[in-house]
Amino acid sequence: MKHHGGFRCRMAAWKMVMLVLFCLPLESLYGASMDHFSGVQQRLAADGFDRASLQAIYSDPRIAFETRGVSMYFVHSEGKLNYDQFLEPEPIRKARSYMQTHAEILAGAEREYGVDRQVITAILLVETRLGSYVGNRLVINTFSTMAALSDQGVRDDLWQRIQASTTLTRRSFDAKAQRKSEWAYGELKAFLHYTWRYGIDPLSVKGSYAGALGYCQFLPSNILKLGRDGSGDGQLDLFDHADSIMSVANYLKHHGWQAGLTEEKAARVIYSYNHSRYYVRTVLKIAQALQG
Repeated sequence: MKHHGGFRCRMAAWKMVMLVLFCLPLESLYGASMDHFSGVQQRLAADGFDRASLQAIYSDPRIAFETRGVSMYFVHSEGKLNYDQFLEPEPIRKARSYMQTHAEILAGAEREYGVDRQVITAILLVETRLGSYVGNRLVINTFSTMAALSDQGVRDDLWQRIQASTTLTRRSFDAKAQRKSEWAYGELKAFLHYTWRYGIDPLSVKGSYAGALGYCQFLPSNILKLGRDGSGDGQLDLFDHADSIMSVANYLKHHGWQAGLTEEKAARVIYSYNHSRYYVRTVLKIAQALQG
């Protein structure tokens, strides 16, 4: 019994070690000398970004290889999301209260873009619970990590971390990682352009595991293109309700929204915001509930 108890203690300790290792960033596992982002910095500098500014960012202790967040790109399943939760009485009550609080800016969005306030509110409810949950991962870490997957060594590291939790084969993982790395590099550049234009610390912005940010969860490539300053303060801040409301309205108009759309056409436009028919159905149901 004494021997078995010691064995159980050793096994428990080993499990704890493995749990800690899984939660650590890759730098903690392989040492600080393993620089995952050197290639990304070189590409950014070659594309015209200031080398000194890049050095200051990527030498900051807040920069880390976002293992857990990026792994969700390879294990995430749309079918596991529970959008129906937003149709419960309490979320609908909060959405109605939100419409009252922000009635003036919502009315302005309707006048300027022709988008129903109920639809705008429904999208903000599903995206971030009306701004109360915007994600907790540094956006720059997310896109830097994904962009770094263009490097074979970095892909090898990530594969070792996630292979037990994904249904992808190694070949499929490599192909998807390569595609995602190019997309993420474009988003990283857009993010840096946005933050530097508006004097925002890029190391202060948090978002979802996919890198979407703000109350409306825009990807960086859409911010400067479709974001709008709803508050009129000269800043484009998607963590501001007025800016987010106007940005959602402008986004939908850009993708074909017009006043008086049929439900079928409205669904097509909302699909451009999130490529999930489950998401679209939920947004439309919430909007209908808010019209009551």
